[in-house]
Amino acid sequence: MGGAIRRIAPTTIAMSELINNSQDRKELLKHMILQLHEGVAPEAVKARLIELMSKVPYGLVVEVEQELISEGLPEAEVLRLCDIHSQALEGHIDLSGMKIVPPGHPVDTFRQENRELEKLADELTGLFARVAEEMKVSGEKYINTVKSLFNSLMDVDKHYRRKENLLFPFLEKYGITGPPKVMWGKHDETRDLLKNAINSLSMPGEFIGEMMQVKIEIYLQPAVKAVTDMIMKEEEILLPMTLDKLTEADWYQIYRQTGEIGYCLYDPKFTWKPAGMEIVEETTAEEGTVNLPSGKFTSEELLAILNTLPIDITFVDRDDKVKYFSQGKERIFDRNRAILGRDVRMCHPPSSVHVVDQIVSDFKSGKADSAPFWIQMGGKFIHIEYFALRNEKGEYLGTLEMSQDLTEKRTLSGDQRLLSYKK
Repeated sequence: MGGAIRRIAPTTIAMSELINNSQDRKELLKHMILQLHEGVAPEAVKARLIELMSKVPYGLVVEVEQELISEGLPEAEVLRLCDIHSQALEGHIDLSGMKIVPPGHPVDTFRQENRELEKLADELTGLFARVAEEMKVSGEKYINTVKSLFNSLMDVDKHYRRKENLLFPFLEKYGITGPPKVMWGKHDETRDLLKNAINSLSMPGEFIGEMMQVKIEIYLQPAVKAVTDMIMKEEEILLPMTLDKLTEADWYQIYRQTGEIGYCLYDPKFTWKPAGMEIVEETTAEEGTVNLPSGKFTSEELLAILNTLPIDITFVDRDDKVKYFSQGKERIFDRNRAILGRDVRMCHPPSSVHVVDQIVSDFKSGKADSAPFWIQMGGKFIHIEYFALRNEKGEYLGTLEMSQDLTEKRTLSGDQRLLSYKK
């Protein structure tokens, strides 16, 4: 990234009249965010914004974040400031030019899910207040309800995954890379807060009086606030901006692939397709033959083989672009056609991009040929391994990722002969 961060001239900031020039407004907002970076209180920044700008156009926030990252402000710092400058801007984003979408449109679905998330948040907030009023009473009479509501709140993960795997690739196509990275980082922070909240509810004997109140303040309220804060960032900044950038054809691709990930607390009641647009349905490629040194397949046979293997396969080419993924019946990680052609770094949370860079660098240099690791996820033992693909001359062709659920296989013992398999 590099480069000096340009600050707006103090004489411009000192103007008493509202700033209407678009470039001046951008420079003012950038200056205000940098003030937050330097420790100025959000309340003071908000008051100055109101005085000089009254309303901030929704697209301006994204442009400024992108420029700040390009000019040298680290993404991690923009992530840290995200909540602070959102607090300063809340209620002062100008949505007057926002496009209207019909029922069933992906943006409408995101919004409907947000309404359901808000209902959960309101119910939890009400329960927290009730516990505060009954400090001397056991919180155990509320605990099962609180647990149930937090388990439902975790459904927000599907909402976030659709943004990360469907929406963000299209923004990247239009050159908007910084803000999606920042928002993905906020998703991960929210996921961690929700997991910590749910774990805290599993600790026995801590639901009495003040102990319950401490648990609420340390674990539960921050998780709920993170979810509701994200709704503001989505609906006042991200979604209006994406409606300006993406075409109807882009949105239809997102619409068609949404079901592959699933919905959050809401089942769409309407179908949607772009008005007046002829939809060309995808057809199966003409059957051909793939000739290899040890045999040959029809394209139909090869597709069936790749999708029947008990592993997930993803291929990243020598230019670090996702080129292929298998489509087995039980995928471990989300893969959608929207990621094809996407830089592999954009397919991972910001917190793990440095690991991806290291693996790819080691493969390209010949320092390593594989990188195995394994994780515990949802009660399953998942083995993941990256392999460097090379031709007969040893030249790097790309990276193959293979993921496999080994939970059942790790429990095997003794022998099972060929003809004794379960039917």
